[in-house]
Amino acid sequence: MLKLLIFIIFITILLNLIGVSDGLKCYCDICPNNTCIANAKCLTVVVKGKTGLVHRYRCLDKIEGQFLNGEHLTCNTAKKQKTDNYRLCCDDSDFCNRALVPTLAPPTTTTQSPDEDLDKLEFGTAELVVLISGPVVLVSLLFMIGFFAYYQYQHRRPSGYMLPPDTSNADVAPFAQQGTEGLREMMIEYSGSGSGLPLLVQRTIARQIHLCEIIGKGRYGEVWRGKWRAENVAVKIFSSREESSWFREAELYQTVMLRHENILGFIAADNKDNGTWTQLWLITDYHENGSLFDYLNRTQISIPQMIQLALSAANGLCHLHMEIIGTEVHAGKPAIAHRDLKSKNILVKNNLTCCIADLGLAVRHDIATD
Repeated sequence: MLKLLIFIIFITILLNLIGVSDGLKCYCDICPNNTCIANAKCLTVVVKGKTGLVHRYRCLDKIEGQFLNGEHLTCNTAKKQKTDNYRLCCDDSDFCNRALVPTLAPPTTTTQSPDEDLDKLEFGTAELVVLISGPVVLVSLLFMIGFFAYYQYQHRRPSGYMLPPDTSNADVAPFAQQGTEGLREMMIEYSGSGSGLPLLVQRTIARQIHLCEIIGKGRYGEVWRGKWRAENVAVKIFSSREESSWFREAELYQTVMLRHENILGFIAADNKDNGTWTQLWLITDYHENGSLFDYLNRTQISIPQMIQLALSAANGLCHLHMEIIGTEVHAGKPAIAHRDLKSKNILVKNNLTCCIADLGLAVRHDIATD
C-alpha cells in the first residue's frame, strides 16, 4: 500500500514537470509544424511593407520585450495603431495569437496649398534663358522674313517706267507751271520720236490726275475717266498681281514711232501707292463714244460712216503691222501683231474714226530672232 502511494506521488510530480516544460503553444509562421512553445506570451506582428501589410506570428520569452531570436520589442495595448510596425500579445490559450488581427490606421493625406505648388516650380538658369530668348528670336525671325519679302517685292518691279516716290518739287515745278497747256501740245513738244512723253513728265501728269468715274472693266483691271487740267483722260488701273501685263502694254505703247491717229494715244504709265496696296496706272486719251461694239449697238450709222470707221480701223492695223526701217541715227519701228483685235478693243473718236486700243497681248517682231 505504501509502495502504491509512493508511485502515485512520483507520477503526479512527473506529469507536473512535463506540463511545465510544454509551456504555452503559439502559432509560428517560420517554425516547424507552425508551432512554437512560449514561456511568456504569443505574439502577432503587423508590418507595413512595399506590397501591403505583412503578418508575422512568434513566441515571447519570459523576459519581457524579447523575441525568441533576441529581437527587442514591446506589446501594444490597442488593436489600432498609427505606426508602421504594430504588435499584439496574448496568453489566454494555445494558438491565441492566430485570432489576433491588428489593423493599422490609414495614412493621413495632406493637401498642399497653391503657393507650395508654385514654390516647387523652380526654373534653372538654362530654362529661364530659353523661355525668355525663345519668343524674342521667333519675333525677330518673323520680322526679318517680312522685311525680306517686302524688299524682294519692291525690287522685282521693272525700273524702266517708275521713279522714286519722293520726286522733288524742283523736278515737277517746270511742268506744273506750264499753265493750261494741253496734252496735244505737250506731245508735240516732248515726243518727237513718237514714243510718248519723257518719264518725268509722265510721273508729273499721273500725280495731277483726279479720278472721276469708272467706265469699264477688263480682264486685268478697271478703266476710269479722269481729269487733268480740265481735260478728260482714260486711266486703266492694273492690280499689283498683273504687273507683268501692265509693263508689257506700257512698253509697247512707248515703242518708237508707234504714235498714229488711228492708234490709241498713250500719255503716261505710273505706279500709285494708296497706303494699302500699289496700283499700276496706264493713262491714255479719252474717247467718250466708247468702244466700236458699244457704239454700233446704240447708234445707227450710214454707209459712208461705216466705210469711214472700217477704213480708219484698217489704217491703224496697217500701221501696227508695218515695219519702219531705222537709220544709224534714228531707230525704226518693229512690226507689231495685236493678237486680240475685236470691236471691243477698237474705240470710236469724236470725228467718227476708229483707233486701236488694248495692246496687252500684242507682240513685236524682232528681226534679229526671226
